[in-house]
Amino acid sequence: MEIIISKAEYIAPYKIKINFKDGTKQIVDFDPFLSKSKNPEIKKYLDVDLFKTFKIIDGDLNWNDFDLIFPIYDLYTNQICKHSNSNAA
Repeated sequence: MEIIISKAEYIAPYKIKINFKDGTKQIVDFDPFLSKSKNPEIKKYLDVDLFKTFKIIDGDLNWNDFDLIFPIYDLYTNQICKHSNSNAA
């Protein structure tokens, strides 16, 4: 099964409601990931205005032409911080 994002909507600081093509819906809270990151290129997305600039490209959620992107399965299962050393691509 291919996982594809069909719609994404900013709903609260660092939270995005994501609809997937198969009907699955998740509200993903990116705050823990962004807050725990030590990488300044990731932490810059704590700026809410910058965080809100995400786009859906080829079924993936990404920021600033792949500056920040998460594994689609992690978004689908709402587990972007499942590992203590999580890294965005």
